[in-house]
Parts: sequence; structure tokens; C-alpha cells
Amino acid sequence: MRNVFSTSLSTTQGRRFNRRAVLTLLAATPVILSSAARAQSRPIRVGILSGEDEDIWHIVQENARTAGLAIEAIPFSEGTPINAALAAGDLDANAFQHGPYLQAQNTALGAHIVPVGNTYFAPVGFYSKKWPSLSALPQGATIGVPADPTNEGRALKLLQSLGLLKIATVPDGMPTALDIAENPKSLTIKELDDPVLARSLPDLDAGVVITEWAYKAGIDLNKERLARESMENNPYINFIAVNENNARAPWIQPLVKAFQQPNVREKLLEAYHGAIIPSWS
Repeated sequence: MRNVFSTSLSTTQGRRFNRRAVLTLLAATPVILSSAARAQSRPIRVGILSGEDEDIWHIVQENARTAGLAIEAIPFSEGTPINAALAAGDLDANAFQHGPYLQAQNTALGAHIVPVGNTYFAPVGFYSKKWPSLSALPQGATIGVPADPTNEGRALKLLQSLGLLKIATVPDGMPTALDIAENPKSLTIKELDDPVLARSLPDLDAGVVITEWAYKAGIDLNKERLARESMENNPYINFIAVNENNARAPWIQPLVKAFQQPNVREKLLEAYHGAIIPSWS
């Protein structure tokens, strides 16, 4: 994984131009840079997840470059360090998370990170390599769910919507297996880290797996999916996020606009074989 903390920034200190040289340079330059580019002396550093998102951000970088905005996409192998790096100022933005996850991270880090523009929706799916349908799930089946609080709550809500169990209402809206109020099929809920859960699906009766990890683990997103959540009124839409004090920076809208383009939409659908849904209008 790339070490964002060792990234060095080039500067133009000590370089001076006289008035005539500046006017000559401007006259010879046909491209008029945006206000975002004029205000930004270095690339915007954006933390993303490694893998398919790197291909997506190559296109975003090209889109931004035509508007005079330079972006450096910095890949991470997992999400938690991305918010820590943003809160510490080692990143300018990130793009990998949804609202409930960010809320938990802000609390844990004492951070003030806010969303500034939607990217895509990655619906969690309920997958099985052993059983062809929900009705085929046996009594006492072992079901894997993500171990982190936000995505475990999301998984349990999906299982509740499928009628497999009932969960109690909790103040923070993020239930865990301890909050299961009714379990008519006597399901055993097994909490596993996302990558482990995805790879462990053959050893489980079924599992609620985050789309990206399902894709990376080679799960057949169509043939092995028993159900998936809906995007309607869903708080788990992903977005670009920044520190609150940068929410009105001049480069924010050009950054968001560079992502919310038809060529990015096309690449998202291609890279994730339709499993990822672009979430801007």
C-alpha cells in the first residue's frame, strides 16, 4: 500500500517572474484555467480503495485535468486508515464510504468529515454457494455478516427485510447480533471481517457480503445471490468526503463534477459488471 505520509509536495518557492515574462506566458497559453486550478498549487490528494476504483479514478483524473484541476488518487487496501489520513490533513478528500460508516468514524476519530457529492451505491448482497434460494435455507443455518458495527447493522436489516429474523430498535441505528429479538429459523450469526467473510462463503450456509469484497473473492454476483438491498431511501450511498473546513473550497465542485460524468458512469457499470449503481442523477 502506498504510504501517503511520505508523499512530498513540489513547490515553486524562489521562482520569480517579472511582469513582462508573466504577460508573455499568459499570451502564449490558450487554455484558461478554472478558479479551482488557480487556487490550488498542488494536486488534490484523494484516498480511494485499491482495485477497480483505481481504474475509475483514472477517468476522473482525466476529466478533472481538462478543467485545469490535478488529482492524485492514493489507493489504500482497507477503509479505516483513509479517514484517519483525511482527518490528519494527509489527504484532501476521500471516496469510498457511506453515511453510517462516516458517522461512526467521525465519532471514533473525533473528526469533522462531511460528504460533498454522491458517487455510487454498492448494495450488499445475500449470497450462498450451498443453497439455491431463501426458502431452501435450513433451520439452524450459519449466516456470515460483516464484523464492523455499521455494516453488521446493515446486514441484519437486510436479513430482517427478508423475514429471516427481527431486530430490536437501537438508539444509534446500528444493531449487532446481540440485538436480535426474534430468530424463527434459529440462525447462527457469525461475525467476520469483510475479506474473510467473502472468502469463507463456501464454509457458510450463506452470508451478507459487501459488493466490492464479493467481487474480489470471485463470488458470482448473479448466480449465487439470493437477495440484495434496494437503493430507495437507502442511507448507504457512497460519496466523496472532505474535512468540514474544506467543504466550500473552490476545488470541491470541479472534483465532484469530474466524477459525475457519463464516462465514469460507463466505467463503473463495466468494471463491476453492473453490481455497482451510479448514484447521481
